[in-house]
Amino acid sequence: MGTPAAYFNEREHQICLVARMIENARTYWVAGGGSPMAAILLAKKLSAPEAVYVTEDGVVNPEPMLPLDPLMTMVSSRASYRALQWGTMNSIGFQAQIGLMDVGILNTLQVDPYGNINSTATGDYDGEHRRFGGPGGADSIASLCWKTILMTDQQKRKFVPRVDFISSPGYLDGTEGARERAGLPRGTDPWRVVTPWAPFDYEDRYMRLAGVSPFVTVEQVLAEMSFEPKMAKEIETLETPTEEELAVLRSELDQRGQITDVGKPIIRLDDGTYQFVEEEQAEAKEKETPSSW
Repeated sequence: MGTPAAYFNEREHQICLVARMIENARTYWVAGGGSPMAAILLAKKLSAPEAVYVTEDGVVNPEPMLPLDPLMTMVSSRASYRALQWGTMNSIGFQAQIGLMDVGILNTLQVDPYGNINSTATGDYDGEHRRFGGPGGADSIASLCWKTILMTDQQKRKFVPRVDFISSPGYLDGTEGARERAGLPRGTDPWRVVTPWAPFDYEDRYMRLAGVSPFVTVEQVLAEMSFEPKMAKEIETLETPTEEELAVLRSELDQRGQITDVGKPIIRLDDGTYQFVEEEQAEAKEKETPSSW
């Protein structure tokens, strides 16, 4: 695996988790900008050089000029350099309709137990609400790829019993055949939700906790959800980033920390355990403070 990293943050950890899910000889339709693009590029650099990726706007398997500005990962010469094809969102959508897109990778504002995605608005859409950028190509990605990986943060406001607006479909109402009744291709499904704290999969179309990061507990993960997920029989303890992965992330993909410098920092202690830096500092300060009589 490599040398366990001594210091990293939540976003770096999340990107590395998703990068390790990328497989050679698979095709990935990747949402523009941010963590999804960093994950696929990291995988192609280190573990899956033969994975094929398509940008959200339809550029096929480019060799981008790095580093990329997170706002310029689409519709730019650097992002589409040496591509096999300069297509459109529609042309890639047609390819996805006939089954050529294996996995989609997305970000989101909200997700519910059935994997429905909201990136459009929070609040009452017919009343007071806050509007965001919307799904862009994410609706087609979640509808047509065989599997979908969703990246988000571990927060109660993001894991909700019912999304405020369905921008991109998961299992819809959670009943068997709901996607097919809505006209979506048979066999296309949500697959994973990955946060810096935990990965989730699905059991009977309902979200299930599959593992936890070594710097948090199961109880902490559940406390940052507004619904109760199913629980895997064995909750896996996740591997943290390696120094080799972080070197590529920090020196080649995101030199200015525009994507990766997000979330709390985590430190690896001498005994091999992990702790948020602020907790480690608090404990050190407590030890230095003389006990009062």
